[in-house]
Amino acid sequence: MKLLIATAGLVALSACSQQGQVYRSYFSEAGSVLDGGNFGNANMNNHLVMTGQRSYVENLSNRFSNEVLSTVNFAFNSARLDATAQTTLREQARWIRQFPEVRFRVYGHTDAVGSNAYNKRLGLRRAQTVVSYLTTQGISRSRLEAVVSFGETQPLIVTQGRERRNRRTVTDVSGFVGTHPIVMDGKYAQVVYREYVDSAKPATDLSIVKDDETVVGGGE
Repeated sequence: MKLLIATAGLVALSACSQQGQVYRSYFSEAGSVLDGGNFGNANMNNHLVMTGQRSYVENLSNRFSNEVLSTVNFAFNSARLDATAQTTLREQARWIRQFPEVRFRVYGHTDAVGSNAYNKRLGLRRAQTVVSYLTTQGISRSRLEAVVSFGETQPLIVTQGRERRNRRTVTDVSGFVGTHPIVMDGKYAQVVYREYVDSAKPATDLSIVKDDETVVGGGE
């Protein structure tokens, strides 16, 4: 009997949910109920794979997350950057400045406290705050994107309570700047070659010689 009552309750809730979606689809733009923000992603992914950009982006993304901290955290119900977050973002900016042909996305997250709609807006504000700070560090705004946040839906720690590690933004490589003058079809080889040349440059032109040796040439 209890099972039948529970089943009936679930059916009723499902019906109400469906009616709400039908109502919303009638009074809002076409496709708004179905679109979860992922339309076009499949075509974009196919394009990146076919042009050879996907593997390059993944390589840079892995390198970025290995060489700098890609995450900053926030206080409860706040989008303000504390001193630790600012230090992390300055490190991110130094890394990003090395690659003027690379674009980045910043994803915003929250913990599970509060409604999903509010947390989604809060997560996006956090992403926008990070993007704004990175622009003060010399990064072009055209290379940065604060995407629609994941809100509370992708926690690092599964809990319904307050959890600082879930209140975060994540910076990640998203692609290449197609209009950059040194990019040839977004090839990662251009990045590798530039770093290879830079690695061959001597750190200094000063030489240490003994007293009985003569220095030929030299600088100031």
